Amino acid sequence: MELFFGWRSAVLLCAALVTLPIVVALPQVSVNRSANRTLALLLLVLVGVQTPWAIGFAGFYDRWPWLTFLPVALPLLTPPLAFFYAHALTHGGWPRRAWLALVPGLFHLAVMVAAFCLPLPAKRLAADRIGPWIGAAVAVGLVIGFAAALALLARTFRDYSRWLAGQRSDDARFATRWLGRAIAALGLLFVLWAGFELVDLVRPLGYEGLMPLYCGIAAVTVFFAVEGWRHAALVWPVMPAEMPAMPTAPTGHDWPALGARWQAELRAAGAFRENDLTLARAARLVATNTNYLSRACNDGLGISFSTLINRMRAEAVADAMVDGSAASLLDLALDAGFASKASFNRAFAERFGASPSAFRRRLTSRKAEPFRQSEAIEASVSG
Repeated sequence: MELFFGWRSAVLLCAALVTLPIVVALPQVSVNRSANRTLALLLLVLVGVQTPWAIGFAGFYDRWPWLTFLPVALPLLTPPLAFFYAHALTHGGWPRRAWLALVPGLFHLAVMVAAFCLPLPAKRLAADRIGPWIGAAVAVGLVIGFAAALALLARTFRDYSRWLAGQRSDDARFATRWLGRAIAALGLLFVLWAGFELVDLVRPLGYEGLMPLYCGIAAVTVFFAVEGWRHAALVWPVMPAEMPAMPTAPTGHDWPALGARWQAELRAAGAFRENDLTLARAARLVATNTNYLSRACNDGLGISFSTLINRMRAEAVADAMVDGSAASLLDLALDAGFASKASFNRAFAERFGASPSAFRRRLTSRKAEPFRQSEAIEASVSG
């Protein structure tokens, strides 16, 4: 039988050709080594999942039936590796005893290798007798694995976002960009994959019926590869495994007053214009320690350190617009310390209840009252 490379094989092959060079390149990046190597392994697993379908549509199994049980599709490894990647980004490495989560996938690999090594007549018999049971077990395992991984990813994202907001003023570069989008993409993949697998258990869809699933897997694979490579060299702040307990403050501290004073000192020093300002750096500028400054922000002003700094930045942009600056909004945002347009728009809208462009239009039409930093301090202190 002759091979036939139709559009189905071409789609999956193109995804693999985009992904595999990135798989090779990711481990070579000098930062985030654990995360990048984990992502490379995850991408390799996803390419392996698509491989039997890419060669199957091309007629490989019909021409070479001994390829049955080719041990390259190991989907049970996808959920744990996705979680390990996020954990390595945020904590610097895999969680303890992580190998336990890989046991189902490795057991599936052992079964596939054993079946692949059978003589062809026994292999055909095994495909008919135990093949459906293996498929059913993998489908159920995938649903359980994805549900557990997404729950752990959501908790990791929440904890890291909260910790980062208290430590850095540029937290949006990490918590709300790549990591958030990666979790969302994994959630969509879970819905798609679990849905098709469960339907296929009840009513077999066949090669052609499952093609939308594998197109979806290919799209997510390419997304993870390209975006993962774009963020491979970004140095992620590492969250400690156990958060240190905040010491009990001596009695008599007026946290609102301290918060207002340190806020004014940071504003006067222009510290908010440093786009990578950290809690430690800000604490040194106001001659205190990180625990006290964090307490003054959270208990005194009722906001996180990140929110405090980004409010100052938004207020600086608003002041520049009130003073008649003709600079573009992006230039004003970068000068005020914002690292991106997205974080600027979000912080400005939270502070003023309007987008920067709408705020400027109101000023132009003389419908906005003048805004001054003294008013910003009072408004921030009052919550």
